[in-house]
Amino acid sequence: MGDKKTDLLPGTLDVLILKTLTRGRMHGYGIAKNIKLMSDDVLEVEEGSLYPALQRLLIEGYVDAEWGKSENNRRSRYYRLTPEGRKRLTSRVSELEHMLGAFFKVLGMERGF
Repeated sequence: MGDKKTDLLPGTLDVLILKTLTRGRMHGYGIAKNIKLMSDDVLEVEEGSLYPALQRLLIEGYVDAEWGKSENNRRSRYYRLTPEGRKRLTSRVSELEHMLGAFFKVLGMERGF
């Protein structure tokens, strides 16, 4: 699509990470790459945001992690969604849908999802 990069709205990075991990266990680079790919290169997650978010999600019990070998035989930390993470994702997606609906109302637009 376009060349313009978009900043993430506050609170959305966790949702994007959790949703990405519904596809299976991934290391940080894979998570960032997936988010970029799935957003048609609009959303680009920087390491300075990604790894603190992953650490927070790990502490909160929404993901767990284990060390393993990456495709290029390097030691990488792989993250996996926990049952608590699935519940959190469902809850946050509902909250975001509600908020987006309100934005669309204010903008006078049809709800786009």
